[in-house]
Amino acid sequence: MTGTEFTIRLGVALMLGATIGIERQWRQRMAGLRTNALVSTGAALFVMLSALTPGENPSAIAAQVVSGIGFLGGGVILREGLSVRGLNTAATLWCAAAVGCLSGSGHLSESFIGAIAVLLANILLRPLAYNINRQPIKNTEVEICYQCSIICRSEDEAHVRALILQAVNSQSLMLRALKSEDLDNPTKVEVKAQLVTLDRDDVLLEQVVSRLSLEAGVSAVSWEIMSDMPSET
Repeated sequence: MTGTEFTIRLGVALMLGATIGIERQWRQRMAGLRTNALVSTGAALFVMLSALTPGENPSAIAAQVVSGIGFLGGGVILREGLSVRGLNTAATLWCAAAVGCLSGSGHLSESFIGAIAVLLANILLRPLAYNINRQPIKNTEVEICYQCSIICRSEDEAHVRALILQAVNSQSLMLRALKSEDLDNPTKVEVKAQLVTLDRDDVLLEQVVSRLSLEAGVSAVSWEIMSDMPSET
């Protein structure tokens, strides 16, 4: 490999990695312009190192680059409560490394095509995914878990629990958990119920909670969505 060829391959890897990174930087992601450019450049350098080393297998070096990028991508993945952030950015880093490996191997036209594909995936598929997420959850393998909280008089606790069981039996709801907790006020108790349904139905939960609020011994009611979980079916 001549010095000119080495420079061209490295320059293409740097340019394409930076191009991928511009889109990430524009969206203010953790791994932006410089990170993607460095990942692509580093991948190209490792692949070209194998080409410059007699007896070294370039594909073996590329395989090590792929596994190494996995550790780097793990650093940008964050868990916030029930949601996970950074998966798309980690995948973009992985793709930037692949573009760098192509460039370092001398497949310049293929590396350009790969970079374009990454950009199209991040730019064009984003609004499509947003529109899909806005659709109502129907006929999907997703369970919606609601938590209902009812504050009532201590002597009405058994009656409130019975009403919750009655609502579950008569509606498309499954009871996951039901518990009672004493409050600071010795005459009050909080009954918490976790209810699961296969389709999101906020109106149904509001009807159940409104029915409980009509009870004379109930002083406060509320409900919230706890999580969306894959079903076991």
